[in-house]
Amino acid sequence: MSDGPFSHVALIGLGLLGSSLAHAIRAHLPATHVTGYDADSAVRARAEELGLAVIAADPAEAARGAGLVILCVPVGAMADAAAALAPGLASDAVISDVGSSKQSVAKALAAALPGHTVIPAHPVAGTERSGPDAGFATLFHNRWCILTPPADADPAQVARLEAFWAALGANVETMDAAHHDLVLAITSHLPHLIAYTIVGTASDLEAVTRSEVIKFSAGGFRDFTRIAASDPTMWRDVFLTNKDAVLEMLQRFTEDLTALQRAIRWDDGDALFELFSKTRTIRRSIIAEGQDDARPDFGRADHGD
Repeated sequence: MSDGPFSHVALIGLGLLGSSLAHAIRAHLPATHVTGYDADSAVRARAEELGLAVIAADPAEAARGAGLVILCVPVGAMADAAAALAPGLASDAVISDVGSSKQSVAKALAAALPGHTVIPAHPVAGTERSGPDAGFATLFHNRWCILTPPADADPAQVARLEAFWAALGANVETMDAAHHDLVLAITSHLPHLIAYTIVGTASDLEAVTRSEVIKFSAGGFRDFTRIAASDPTMWRDVFLTNKDAVLEMLQRFTEDLTALQRAIRWDDGDALFELFSKTRTIRRSIIAEGQDDARPDFGRADHGD
């Protein structure tokens, strides 16, 4: 008998999010049976050493008998992962995921698993670390998990998935998949794109050596490198699967950047001060909402997140 909404949860993919889910389920829903699978045999072996879950030899075996199957793989791999686990799925199983773009995932899972209940999800939480050793039970505490159920989703099943994420310490919100992709394009995807660009530009400068970039990194650049250290496969797939929203936000950003260049060129201190004051207010609002920490280094010394 489970003390949670699902007695058996299967995790497909055992990197940062998959391993964190395993830790969180053990901590918050200890009666829940957890099985897991990862396409990388070395990851499977390490996950077994860590005792993350009962590790299966293939995805269908991991999914067999599970009431909830969560795909923790890059968004570009969702379709193949879903097809591979399909033979083991119970007819009443709920299939979800943790991907950062939702329209593409919903389409891929619906095509791969016709007739099954698919409720995409996105826990807005993570670190720059990856692999089964990177996970920890508190990753989802007071972080938002956004559910994007299709219009015909069973409300009772959506409620079960909401209860699952709430039990792990997450705040849960439901929204349309297209709206999710637009919101995350500006709050997550574009910042990552900018970070990758700035760090890449710094490493390519002929007038500044790479050793100087590393040695004299001030706080701002250092924080960009933290974001730019995120998993390259995951973020490649995010940009390709959410490209319309990302390109829309990138165009808006480019226009705002041009205005900022103009203010600097024409010594418009008032415009600069107004912008910087507005952005500082936003930062304070994020801290007030509990979505970050005002302590030095964002209070992230413990986990590097």
